[in-house]
Amino acid sequence: MNFKPLGERLLLERVEEATTTASGIIIPDNAKEKPSQGKVVAISKEIEDVQVGDIIVFGKYSGSELSVDGNDYLILDIKDALGVIS
Repeated sequence: MNFKPLGERLLLERVEEATTTASGIIIPDNAKEKPSQGKVVAISKEIEDVQVGDIIVFGKYSGSELSVDGNDYLILDIKDALGVIS
């Protein structure tokens, strides 16, 4: 895939949540919420605080979804990024 975000945007790949609880209860797919974390796949040249490979925390309803070659991604404005997990 060759995608370059424009403006102050990031391209993220969502980080999946666990499918079971700590006590071993299996969470069905329809009960899961979309994760609010993603791995940075690409960044625009205007962004300096984030690097490809960082894990970003973002708001639950932030970004625009994009599907390329069967993979799902999220295009996120840098202002919607809440922080970087290190």
